Amino acid sequence: MSFTLHSEYAPSGDQAPAIDKLVKSIQAGNAHQTLLGVTGSGKTFTMANVIERIGKPTLLMSHNKTLAAQLYSELKNFFPNNAVEYFVSYFDYYQPEAYIPRSDTYIEKDSSINDEIERLRLSTMGSLITREDVIVVASVSCIYGLGSPEDYQNMMLPVKTGDELDREDFLSGLVSLMFERNDIAFSRGQFRVRGDVVEVHPAYLEDTAIRVEFFGDEIERISEIDVLTGNRICSLDSHTFFPAKQFVTEKEKLNRAIHAIKAECTERVEWFEKHDKLIEAQRIRMRTDFDIEMMQEMGFCQGIENYSRHLTGRNAGARPYTLLDFFPDDYLLLMDESHVSVPQVGGMYEGDKSRKTVLVDHGFRLPSALDNRPLQFKEFMQMTKQRVYVSATPGPFEFINSRPDNKRYIPWKRGELSAAQALKQIRKNIRPSGADQNVDDFNVSSAGSNLIVEQIIRPTGLLDPVITLKPLKGQIDETIDMCRERVDRGERVLVTTLTKKTAEDLSDYLKETGLKVSYIHADVGAIERVEILRSLRAAEIDILVGINLLREGLDLPEVSLVCILDADKEGFLRNETSLIQTAGRAARHVAGECVLFCDEVTDSIQTLMQISAYRRERQIAYNEEHGITPTSVIRAVQESLSQYQSTQNDANTLNQGMVAEDEASYNAVQVIAELEEEMREAAAKLEFERAAHLRDQIKQLQKQQ
Repeated sequence: MSFTLHSEYAPSGDQAPAIDKLVKSIQAGNAHQTLLGVTGSGKTFTMANVIERIGKPTLLMSHNKTLAAQLYSELKNFFPNNAVEYFVSYFDYYQPEAYIPRSDTYIEKDSSINDEIERLRLSTMGSLITREDVIVVASVSCIYGLGSPEDYQNMMLPVKTGDELDREDFLSGLVSLMFERNDIAFSRGQFRVRGDVVEVHPAYLEDTAIRVEFFGDEIERISEIDVLTGNRICSLDSHTFFPAKQFVTEKEKLNRAIHAIKAECTERVEWFEKHDKLIEAQRIRMRTDFDIEMMQEMGFCQGIENYSRHLTGRNAGARPYTLLDFFPDDYLLLMDESHVSVPQVGGMYEGDKSRKTVLVDHGFRLPSALDNRPLQFKEFMQMTKQRVYVSATPGPFEFINSRPDNKRYIPWKRGELSAAQALKQIRKNIRPSGADQNVDDFNVSSAGSNLIVEQIIRPTGLLDPVITLKPLKGQIDETIDMCRERVDRGERVLVTTLTKKTAEDLSDYLKETGLKVSYIHADVGAIERVEILRSLRAAEIDILVGINLLREGLDLPEVSLVCILDADKEGFLRNETSLIQTAGRAARHVAGECVLFCDEVTDSIQTLMQISAYRRERQIAYNEEHGITPTSVIRAVQESLSQYQSTQNDANTLNQGMVAEDEASYNAVQVIAELEEEMREAAAKLEFERAAHLRDQIKQLQKQQ
């Protein structure tokens, strides 16, 4: 296996020693490694170098789709000759099935699947089965139930030039792989037949299809063709067709599963009737009978994943098959922004279980539906052998397992913890339910093993922002004065508050003083957030007021000042992780400063000041030793996604009774066509916010026609 990294840059600053230490630790067989990399230090480049030198299949987990797409794009550029795949939830919209007993409200499952992401998921599964040089960038979706890799592999259909194969048998094989025949509208997951020529568009290919030509019962030629033109791109000696769906089961297993589902349904109905729950008994009987009939006739039913335990032949309570099962035994796990990703993995199981237990208790699902679930945290740890946690602010779990020698970074600050104290810290971050667990369940390592690596020096020579403390009294007036000073210098400002109402009220107040201000919080739509951030970078606004969104993953090189109001109100929004991450938003500007308004220096503030002083000391020493002059990050501003506004007045609007199109209407049609093309291109590049915004523009234009 060979990973080849392509980059015009070489490791610099702390990157080279960090790479060496991580590689050495992984090769020594250590289970836990932590890369503590400050904002802007090039952690992705470090991870890419580690992947190249370790040479193992790699899973890189991120806590949201946007950051995962960014990592996927960067790694695609770093490894153009290797299989870099993208695996996230393929739902544009997802409303899970649920029941609210208090109001007797049943909410049916509703979803909208993104075809492009489904293609990328299928491509991931195929690459993991057929290749070794695979890097998968995934969200928490990778711990959710998926089809059995054994079934997926057994149902593959290989064809080779010169093989004896009846055409009808080949077509039957495609149907068993969940391909659909469509001789008119040819798209992914479909095939069409023209005499002895069969053209198949695998769901994992984008713009190409496979043409199989028969001569009698022999495969005469196999070609890769362009889907649009039908022109041959190249000839192939052989090709392997993978299933067109992610959940596939062999026919014999399906028959056994149906028998097991019937038996469970009978048992469940008897239980309900014994406890005088006749409505629930009738409900589960009707639901199950309908689903079984659909599976027998169509091979599929709505919510088939709820029968996954029977379909895969697992025992009750056994963990589900997930993407992790498609990896070989020896692979590497990288967890980006681990202080968020690790708790996220730990929190998925309990939430899913709570919702499905209600459905089972009221007869909407069989008890086996509880086994269609995400992995428990313990199961996840058992399935991942070697891990690298990557974050500017690692959490207790990472610190406890990586056992850093430098106590400066231990969040609890005062010496080592006992096993019981360590477990308490881990539970707080990973298992909010507080269920009893053994220390060993969390792989708490013994002293002396594993590793934590600091990556503090930035390639640009930038320093951590200066930390300044100011009193609470007059914090608003002081903020206004500092904002004016920065705006006059052509720089931007972030201000963080504690509540949504405060953010909105402060934004209105600052506007009245003549400043260009906007606010951002969870109630602001995702697309609008992107536009607000673009406006900040483009100087259309100078100040952005927020709460908790102005943290990890936010890249705003123009921001030189971060003001944290009420910084001494200790809590989730003002703990050391939040303070460090928020202050880091000013770390991409040479004049970066973070001002904390407080009357009391809390432990979190003290930790922020100590860490910042320590990092700045090292950064300044390195710059002086190597003659580096810090320079701000320069990055192009994304073009505006503002809505297309029609300039035509009502007199020029096309009357409904007219047959011909006037110039204004024609222009609108042309603009819609151009926007649709841009939307498809954005989706193909995984720029989902841009694609969604373009979709909204198209809808707005269509309403105007």
